[in-house]
Amino acid sequence: MDHDFFMARAIQEAQCALERGEMPIGAVIVLDGQIIARSHNLTETLNDVTAHAEMQAITSAANFLGAKYLNQCTLYVTLEPCPMCVGALYWSQIGSVVFGAKETRHKLLTPPNYHPKTTVEGGVLAQEAASLIDRFFEIKRSLN
Repeated sequence: MDHDFFMARAIQEAQCALERGEMPIGAVIVLDGQIIARSHNLTETLNDVTAHAEMQAITSAANFLGAKYLNQCTLYVTLEPCPMCVGALYWSQIGSVVFGAKETRHKLLTPPNYHPKTTVEGGVLAQEAASLIDRFFEIKRSLN
């Protein structure tokens, strides 16, 4: 599977989030080489602290499949998932997680508690993903 291609789609979602004033994190879920779900952070838009890109994408993929388990799917997300999202990914039994930038701002579970059958790979287009987050904080600082 072309990790760069699908991560670039997740980065497009993150760009949408940035344009809406959201933390620029994007996600896509892929099954058999096709994107079946896409989302970006919506915490500000929905006034919901749980509206992370991963959570939105999990729900969308489950609805698309008509099933709660995503064990044949791959999640591409621009930032390493937080503990809440890792928990949701655990319960969805996601097949694999590919993330861009490493989470450096918040303490994560060590190691993150993914489902035992989930594979995890990080660092795909990490600089591109991190630059959107840096841009978000530059904009926030300039407004204060």
